[in-house]
Amino acid sequence: MEIGIIGMPKSGKTTIFNALTKGKAETAAYAPAALQPNIGIAKVEDQRIITLSDMYHPKKVTPAEVKYTDIAIAPADTTKEGSFSSQFLTYLSRINAIIHVVRAFEDEQIPHIKGSVNVARDIDSINTELAFSDLIIIERRLERIKNSLKSARQQERDLLNKEQTLLTKIQNALENDTPVRELQLSEEEHKIIRNYSFLTAKPLLILININEGQLSHVNSIESDLSACCSGAHCLLTALCGKLEMELTQLSDEEAKEFRDGLGIKKSALNRVIELSYDLLGQMSFFTTGADEVKAWTITKGTSALNAAGKIHSDIERGFIRAEIVSYNDLVKCGTMAQARKQGLLRLEGKKYIVQDGDIINFLFNV
Repeated sequence: MEIGIIGMPKSGKTTIFNALTKGKAETAAYAPAALQPNIGIAKVEDQRIITLSDMYHPKKVTPAEVKYTDIAIAPADTTKEGSFSSQFLTYLSRINAIIHVVRAFEDEQIPHIKGSVNVARDIDSINTELAFSDLIIIERRLERIKNSLKSARQQERDLLNKEQTLLTKIQNALENDTPVRELQLSEEEHKIIRNYSFLTAKPLLILININEGQLSHVNSIESDLSACCSGAHCLLTALCGKLEMELTQLSDEEAKEFRDGLGIKKSALNRVIELSYDLLGQMSFFTTGADEVKAWTITKGTSALNAAGKIHSDIERGFIRAEIVSYNDLVKCGTMAQARKQGLLRLEGKKYIVQDGDIINFLFNV
């Protein structure tokens, strides 16, 4: 799971990247000639893996991870429509979802690239650029289809006509400010456009970057800007990137004490990671034992057979069955032996759909 972090220069996106990954990337604005992204891993804080570790006392504990890529937009790129560099778009096409960091804080020492802070304007500006990139791809492909139809055989012609109809439908939607992710497309239609990596098809998290003085107004800020985010695959939240980065430099106890003093009940970074999971339809199952307790990230709806393959291809190939107990049932029972005694340890086959929090022991033979 790789998520790209974008935003206008001086929006605080690299600060948020550092906070998420506990990194130390330079937070000064990128120079146009230096567009290499910052790449880091965020460890997912999950109380379940902590509890399981306390139960098993394993030699190793491996939480789930999210890969974040901080992709720079050079200042010149935001001056006119359609001016995102090809390198920027290439990086963006490879990731699974987008976090758009939008500046909502005032700071005279850090002037806004557009001269003033306007969250709705900046959201619309980046959305327009992403849509413009998709429209260019569509226009080029439609032209090639038009030329190919002149000499295509009937079977090929039918496929080209389907693709042409679908791309025209998407083109009209984009021209009317509807991103691809909001379109109700069939499985066949998704298959047709899969290789295009449309940017507006990617799940989007709009992250409003505020200052400490705005923390008491987080709920109203999110409510006021909710209209900027629509559809199941677009979410919006607000946090103070600078504060969150500073808190990562403290111990867990010190960070909690500091948050308590500010009346912050939950880490905003954990909230961002949770929303990242929600956007991509991800969840975790666990494997446990004396050697290791580990969280595995899979897509919701994954079968037991495919979950086995997540661990190792040999386990998938030689799959016999899966021994499964839910996290809540195991915690309630205290031990796997007690869960088995109470009939809460189940045997499931290849087609079983893994549930969030399942603890699984795969039986296999190769």
